[in-house]
Amino acid sequence: MRIDLNADVGESFGAYAIGHDPGLMTSITSANVAAGFHAGDPSVLRATIRRAKAHGVAVGAHPGFPDLAGFGRREMTITPREAEDLVLYQIAAVAGVAQVEGVTLQHVKPHGALYNMAARDAGLAAAITRAVTAFSPSLILLGLPGSELLKAGKAAGLRVAAEVFADRAYEPDGSLMSRKKPGAIIHDADVVVARAVKMATEGAGETICIHSDTPGADELAARIRAALESAGIAVKPMGSD
Repeated sequence: MRIDLNADVGESFGAYAIGHDPGLMTSITSANVAAGFHAGDPSVLRATIRRAKAHGVAVGAHPGFPDLAGFGRREMTITPREAEDLVLYQIAAVAGVAQVEGVTLQHVKPHGALYNMAARDAGLAAAITRAVTAFSPSLILLGLPGSELLKAGKAAGLRVAAEVFADRAYEPDGSLMSRKKPGAIIHDADVVVARAVKMATEGAGETICIHSDTPGADELAARIRAALESAGIAVKPMGSD
């Protein structure tokens, strides 16, 4: 039994420090690196990839809406072509810097509102899938279990990975509960750790997300990894053998 631990990283930009990247890198196995649209900047992007490489953490692109003020968590109305192009642009940015640093891109995980919209919108999911496939059909596409995004990825012949969230509440249809609703985010670390182990042992997904901007995210990631390994679950990058 195995599981991957991922986190959205590289989301600081300019004078703004966001997340717990240094500590997280010692526990996670895959890093979703922002490309400057919802967060991040060129210097942070390169430093994050270097940090991931130093810790043996696999690197993925984390494309989002061009919405720094809203951290990419506000829905936007865009055409499928616009979605395809903005995702391709961001994948290329992360992959290009990764190549310079001697790192091969492992996966793509859309961010925030783009991710949630693609879970239910087949047209948007198809546009994102076209961007991923155009760049490299060897990339792994992340999405919610049963989502339109994973369906589109499978239909295109991509390898897909179902992602679960130990610190988020779900709606009955399997979608993530809106952050605006009470109880959407689970703050009790003991509960989050227990849910992570349960999700892994029950095969709910192939990768578990740890939000880097959660207070104490680095300590939480360490606890989750220790609990998983104590339960006999191997923690490895999703693209490893």
